[in-house]
Amino acid sequence: MSDTEMKESKTKLLLQTMLRSAGKLSLFVLVSIVLLLGIKYITDPLVSEAEKTTLMETFDQVLPKNLYDNEPLNDTKTITDPAMLKMLGSEMPVTVYRARKNGKPSGLILTAIAPNGYSGEVHLLIGVMADGRISGVRVLKHKETPGLGDKIELNKNPWILEFDGRNLRDDNDPRWAVKKDGGDFDQFTGATITPRAVVAAVKNALRLINQQGEKLYE
Repeated sequence: MSDTEMKESKTKLLLQTMLRSAGKLSLFVLVSIVLLLGIKYITDPLVSEAEKTTLMETFDQVLPKNLYDNEPLNDTKTITDPAMLKMLGSEMPVTVYRARKNGKPSGLILTAIAPNGYSGEVHLLIGVMADGRISGVRVLKHKETPGLGDKIELNKNPWILEFDGRNLRDDNDPRWAVKKDGGDFDQFTGATITPRAVVAAVKNALRLINQQGEKLYE
């Protein structure tokens, strides 16, 4: 065999080896994608159901069942207006759950985000009665510092209950702040940023509800 033929044979063998390796790698990637999609297909409904269960359990904490006789999960309105979403700290549509008693409006439940927590976003669920008073606020998700900012959780500290029964009017607007800023709400020792962010988020949500009024029940 000549040198030229030997070189061509080696080149051909190298190409075959590279093609086999590329084929194996492609097959591996394809199988991995299929497995990931399969796992997602199986787990997504479970995650969705778990989130729905958690949401319903939290519903009862922010708006007592005795205040309504309908099914808020099936009586909703979606907020898509950018200006309104900005007030709720969200870039995605927000669902408003409407509570009614004997066919009349009795309360609203909606989510809001405090974007400026110490460690990032703080996701809230807020219940507001038809007269504009807060029936409850609970934290759905956050990344605040354990032992400091996580006192916004009811199971860590009763601070979140300070919102119960409050409303937002022109005369009390300045009081919607932590005490360090001249308001009515307590702050946590060594962690003022977190309660300040939550108070501002709840205040903005109330302002939105005050502005929209009955439109949110339509």
